[in-house]
Amino acid sequence: MQRNLLMGLGFVAATALSSTASASALIEGALDLLVDGGNNFTWQKVELPGTTCGNGSQYKFFVRNTGSQNVLFFMEGGGACWDYDSCSGRLGMLGAANPNGLGDDYMTTFTAKYVSPLVNGADPGLPGRSRTDLPTKDWNIVYLPYCTGDVHVGDKTVTYTDPTGVEPPLVWHHNGYDNTIAAANYAKSLFPNTQKLLVTGFSAGGTATAAGYYFIRKIIAPKNKGYYLNDSGPIYLAPNANSNSRPLHNKIRQSWALDGVFATLPSTFNPNNMGSINDMVAKAYPNDQLAYTAYTRDYNYSRYSYERFYTPNDQEAVLVRWKQDQDALVNQLKTNTNFSYFIPHHREINDSHCSTIITFIGSHACKDMKKKTGLEIFEMPWNQGYKCPSEMVSMTTFLQRFINENKVVRIYEPENWYNNDDAGMSIVGPLINGALGG
Repeated sequence: MQRNLLMGLGFVAATALSSTASASALIEGALDLLVDGGNNFTWQKVELPGTTCGNGSQYKFFVRNTGSQNVLFFMEGGGACWDYDSCSGRLGMLGAANPNGLGDDYMTTFTAKYVSPLVNGADPGLPGRSRTDLPTKDWNIVYLPYCTGDVHVGDKTVTYTDPTGVEPPLVWHHNGYDNTIAAANYAKSLFPNTQKLLVTGFSAGGTATAAGYYFIRKIIAPKNKGYYLNDSGPIYLAPNANSNSRPLHNKIRQSWALDGVFATLPSTFNPNNMGSINDMVAKAYPNDQLAYTAYTRDYNYSRYSYERFYTPNDQEAVLVRWKQDQDALVNQLKTNTNFSYFIPHHREINDSHCSTIITFIGSHACKDMKKKTGLEIFEMPWNQGYKCPSEMVSMTTFLQRFINENKVVRIYEPENWYNNDDAGMSIVGPLINGALGG
């Protein structure tokens, strides 16, 4: 039964990917059948004065009020922009999300409905595997869509000129900071007795978690404790001009007018080394639980970080820089007793970008993963060329330990291709990648 269903889904995926006219509908339909992971929550739309999308239209965020004492403050991801091509939508997936603003029905779109198991409160079931409830099930939710191209913290209106000279100049509102602060104040008024606060997001939303946690935590001020989970949006150390991430940091600092935002942070933050924000947050909230998760083979965020600033800029050259910066980040996080990290090597979904999107298949990590040798090749499962001699920790288990048990979890997985040998990944991967547009 399971094998037949998987074969059927594989046929649907192949059919969808080969048709341009109906590919999107077919893929999303197949994904809906596959993951059983979308939410059908009742959402309250919130529009506040002074909040805008990049194109100047009204910003909207959405709230789910369950009566819980806990709040999930969720910041959506979706690229970044600092010029005409990336802000206008011309650059495609490597530009800003939602360049044309947000519709009132935004929470029924693919991203809002499916992308985050944390929002949906469960890791979606796959054929032969039931849904698994997560610690965030039935929490109040403040969901911030992303439409400003500035990782939710920009503070500048810019006019970008079309380099081709064909289109008129684009007035773009990097208004993420005001949007985020307004949403946090609204959350405080709506949920004044918050016991637990989890601030999280993926990709650009992960960066926003690191960059905005200090402000959000200070405003909402949970009575129990705060939790911070940055999924694949690292703010790497860049202490000097030769640092891998310094060109990116210089670019966004100027384009988004971040110095004004930096001025409101504690003095333990060094604006000339943006990666110092990780230590700053850990010291500002020493009793909070903080965590970073990402993949070593992330070939999405790494492209933003280096591709437009360095040559050679092929995949392996980009990933070498990413690994160097990631190693430095892990060494930094180790010095803070309240910082966890959970870093699998890769999975064939979304170019190994984001650990907490769509489904947790492939979001496991093993501290001691190794290639099978000798008689180990006969160990089950036979199709696997790698094994975990210690404990294979799933994302669900990590979240349980991190949020419910308040444990610091630290796993930095060595190089391995375990997910390549997972037969289910060859079916799930194309479906999800098709739905994500890549």
